[in-house]
Amino acid sequence: MPGTSGTRRTPRGLETRSRIVDSAAKLFYVKGVNATTLDDVRLASSTSKSQLYNHFEDKLVLIHAVIDVQSKFVLAREEQRLRGVKTLTGLRRWRDTLVQANSLQDGSYGCALGAMSVELSDNDEQSRQALNASIDAWRRMLVETLTRVRVLGILAEDADPQRLGTGLLAALQGGYVLAQNAHSSEPMAVALDMALDHIESFARS
Repeated sequence: MPGTSGTRRTPRGLETRSRIVDSAAKLFYVKGVNATTLDDVRLASSTSKSQLYNHFEDKLVLIHAVIDVQSKFVLAREEQRLRGVKTLTGLRRWRDTLVQANSLQDGSYGCALGAMSVELSDNDEQSRQALNASIDAWRRMLVETLTRVRVLGILAEDADPQRLGTGLLAALQGGYVLAQNAHSSEPMAVALDMALDHIESFARS
């Protein structure tokens, strides 16, 4: 990226860049990408215009950096939560953790990756591709989890982890949107419960 690559950064410069990205990520999450200006980011990160533009030549370059950071955060969090799930009860606990976190903010703001997808996917192809890759990585984690549960004999052989994992992630992302509109985590809880009820219909008796 012009203006941001090929330049050796000092520890102080790297700290400044990280502060800018973190501030932008928080603003994008709460206010939205389109509603956030570079001046908003500059004020929130306590940086000057020259510092900001030294690291990010325009808003789009900053957006791409935020997508990278947010994607790594969300995927690391979900990998940690899902890697030990070996039962349907474990899936319910995963659901409970997501709903509880959403309820702490009264359903507001939605999913960091999903919200950016809504705003950016039809306007910037690089953002769309990056967000699609991250969300698909999340879907694959769910597929791997469901495959593991099936291999352990908890789900029947005719359970399709690909379809069930895709449906579960769709329920989660749709639940985030409904919770955001309602300012309540209840719609998200219902959406996830229905998806998990369907998965549990394949449980071996």
